[in-house]
Amino acid sequence: MKKNIGNALALYPTPLVVVGAMVNGKPNWTLVGHLGILGHDHVMVSMVAAHYSNRGIREMKALSINIVDEALLPRADRSGCVSGNKEDKSELFAWHADDATGAPMIDDAPVTMACRVEDIYQTPNFESFICTIAAAYAEENVLTSEGKIDYRALKPVLFEMPTYEYLKTGEVLGKCMSYGKEQQA
Repeated sequence: MKKNIGNALALYPTPLVVVGAMVNGKPNWTLVGHLGILGHDHVMVSMVAAHYSNRGIREMKALSINIVDEALLPRADRSGCVSGNKEDKSELFAWHADDATGAPMIDDAPVTMACRVEDIYQTPNFESFICTIAAAYAEENVLTSEGKIDYRALKPVLFEMPTYEYLKTGEVLGKCMSYGKEQQA
């Protein structure tokens, strides 16, 4: 029998990302572990409403989502340790702005999505930015020969909420929609 553990958010781990936003003419970087897929070209980034970056996201209607791998982890973690209200984090990463959105993107991130903010959904203490993916950029070494992201090569860091730990991605278990077909036979 399962034990009722209350209204625990049980969807972790999630990919760890650094969100980039222009605030007062400079990039600011925020470590984020609350994000979700809303469709093939829409994502949601949920951040504590008091974050410094939120001001720039609301004003510019743009942000970047930079996937964190193990090499990027020390600086990514640092971006979550201090507030942009107290420390200038604009020099934490080499960056350039996306041509279409103006969102700052981390040059060393293996995969980055430049996003336009379409809507903001507010819950107590959080702002969830509903975004359209304007463009996705990936280093060639994390792409398959077909130009798709190869997560075995990318090896994104995962964030696990209840313990606040970073996890490595694991091994491939099988192909999607293959187990059900095997059971049908």
